[in-house]
Amino acid sequence: DLQPSLQEQQEVRADLLCTARLLTARVMATIGVTRGLGDHDLKVHDSNIYIKPFLSSSPEVRVYDLLQYEHGPDDVLILATDGLWDVLLNEEVAEAVTNFLPNCDPDDPHRYTLVAQDLVMRARGVLKDRGWRISNDRLGSGDDISVYVIPLIHGNKQFLQPCTNVSKAQLGTECMTDH
Repeated sequence: DLQPSLQEQQEVRADLLCTARLLTARVMATIGVTRGLGDHDLKVHDSNIYIKPFLSSSPEVRVYDLLQYEHGPDDVLILATDGLWDVLLNEEVAEAVTNFLPNCDPDDPHRYTLVAQDLVMRARGVLKDRGWRISNDRLGSGDDISVYVIPLIHGNKQFLQPCTNVSKAQLGTECMTDH
């Protein structure tokens, strides 16, 4: 998710360049720490001070080796905007997907689209007299919500075609090589 952990937020708060209010850390009181990638032309609010020197262009990257595990049709990667992650916990998303996918035909090409739509609706919530609400009467997302549900089963060895004499530039998810 896009939210820094509580430990990361506490470490950031120690830095004089960052401020924190209600557990939301901001660089120079302008941009969220987790949004600080790439906004090189951004200036501090009401000033001509560029934030670029205080931002990192090195994202945190985690590698997941698809070939290390066998995946079933219900094993997916959820890629979503903060409109989802700001209102639903990782565990809530995992539970929703785990409960939704087994009720779909594994051969239905739209099953991943349907679970993405379900997650969007869960994050948006239902319109009530006090605004959009999700479970436990929490506020629904007021942000844009984009969700991609990416099946991991296509990373299984039996789905990959062996390649011969293929350059690194030509490699795609449709083939496998020892290079």
